Amino acid sequence: MADPSGFLKYGREGELKRDPRERVDSYDEFVLPTPPDRMHRQASRCMDCGVPFCHTGCPIHNLIPEWNDLVRRERWDEAFERLDATNNFPEITGRVCPAPCESACVLSIDRQPVAIKLIERNIADRAIEEGWIRPRPSRQRREESVAIIGSGPAGLTAAQQLARAGVQVTVFERDDRIGGLMMYGIPDFKLDKRLLTMRREQMEAEGVVFRTGVDIGEGVNANDLLGEFDAVLIAVGAPRPRDLPVPGRHLLGIHQAMDYLTQQNRRVQGDWIEEPRSIEAADQRVIVIGDGDTGSDCIGTANRQGARQIVQFGRKATPPSTPDPTTPWPEVPFRLETSESQEEGCERVWSVRTKRFLGDAESGRVIAVETVDLDWGPPDANGRRVGREVPGSERRWDADLVLLAVGFVGPADTLMKQFGLQATDVGTIQVDADGQTSRPGVFAAGDCMRGASLVVWAIRDGRVAADGILRYLDGQRAGRERHAHPRPA
Repeated sequence: MADPSGFLKYGREGELKRDPRERVDSYDEFVLPTPPDRMHRQASRCMDCGVPFCHTGCPIHNLIPEWNDLVRRERWDEAFERLDATNNFPEITGRVCPAPCESACVLSIDRQPVAIKLIERNIADRAIEEGWIRPRPSRQRREESVAIIGSGPAGLTAAQQLARAGVQVTVFERDDRIGGLMMYGIPDFKLDKRLLTMRREQMEAEGVVFRTGVDIGEGVNANDLLGEFDAVLIAVGAPRPRDLPVPGRHLLGIHQAMDYLTQQNRRVQGDWIEEPRSIEAADQRVIVIGDGDTGSDCIGTANRQGARQIVQFGRKATPPSTPDPTTPWPEVPFRLETSESQEEGCERVWSVRTKRFLGDAESGRVIAVETVDLDWGPPDANGRRVGREVPGSERRWDADLVLLAVGFVGPADTLMKQFGLQATDVGTIQVDADGQTSRPGVFAAGDCMRGASLVVWAIRDGRVAADGILRYLDGQRAGRERHAHPRPA
C-alpha cells in the first residue's frame, strides 16, 4: 500500500530543466535526469485513493497508483510492467502529454498534485536503459492481414496491438519517416526522435511492415487496399490547417506553423531544405498567431533559430492566474499556463484579432500585422463569451515572419471520398463504438475521427480500433467457416 503520510511529508517536485538562456543553443531535450531521492519522494505522495480519480483523467486509464507505489518501493521493473500494460508508448506521453491525470489527482483539490508525468517518464526511461522494452512477437500467426494508413500514435498503437495478436500488419506512411506529427510536428527539444527509431525497430521485430513514401489516396487508390487486405484502418490525423483569410494573406513571409516546424525537424534529422522554400527566423521579427501548443513550439524553434523578436497573439481573454471556478476538480482547470518555450522569451498579447497583413509593394513580403483589441463581455445564457472589437484600438506590429498556428480543420477529403465514408457534423470520419466507419471493414482512429487532440487520446483510439478490428476479423472468419461447412438440414 502507499505511504499513508507521504503527501503530508513531501511537496511536489517537478522536472529539472536546463536554464532557458542556455538551452536555446541546442535542439536536444532540455529536461535533466531526476535524482532517485526526488523520485522516491514524489511516488510517496500518491495516496492510493479508494477511488483513483487520476484514472478518470487519463484516457488510457493508466494504473497510476500501482506503479507509483512500485516506484516508491524501488521495484522499477514491475512498475514498467504495469505502465506497459495500458500504454504502448509511455516514453512519448511522459514527454509531451499535458497530464490531465494530474488535474484529476485528489491532492490537486487543495494542494499540488503528484508529479505523475515525471514518474511515468522516469519509469519509461529506466526501461530503455535496462533493456526492458523488447519485441513481443505473437506465438500464433493469423492468416488475416490489415493495412494501416498513417503512422502517428493511433496508427502505431493499433499496429502493435494487432501484430501482437498475430495479425499481419502493413503500415503505409506518406512521409519518408514514420511517426506522423511526433516525427515532424513536435520539436526535437521536446521529443528526441531516436525514441521513434527504437519503437520502429521493436515493431518490425514483432512483424509489422512499414512502407514509407506511399501516399494512399493520392499515389495509390484507397479502394485497392480492400482487395489486398482483410481490413483497413485510417489513422491519418487531422493535417488540414485552419487558415486566416484576411487581407494580405498572399504576402510572402506568412506560413502555416506546421510547414515551419516540419522544416526545422527535417534539418535536425540531417535533411537539406532548398533555399527558396526555406523558412527561418534568424534575425527576424516573428509574430505567432495562436496560443496553443503548436504556437508554443513555434516560439521555441524561433528562439533557437535566433529570432530578433517574438510576439504571440491570443484571441481569447487573458486566462486567470488561478483556476477558473467554471472548471472545478477533477476537470483540467482553465488558468494561465506558461510553456517552456514561452519561458525562453516572447511577448504574449491577449484579446486581439488579426485584421490584415501589410506588405512591401516592391518585394511582396509582409512587413506588419494590423490588429484590433477585443472586449470579452460576461457569459451569455449558454455560458459563452463573445469578443467584440473595441473601436479605435487598432494597432500595427512590425513583422518579417508570420506563423499561423490557429488549429486544424480535419482529415484530408480524398480518403473519405474514395472509401465513400460518412462524415460527422464537424467533418471528421464517423465511426461506431468499435472504430468502424460506415463502410464494413474500414476503421478509423485518432484525430481523423476525433478532431485535433492529444497523443494519449490517439493511443486510446488505436487500442479501441485494434480490438474492433479483431472482433471484425473473428466475425468474418466465423462467417466463412459457416459457409464452408453448412449445418445439415
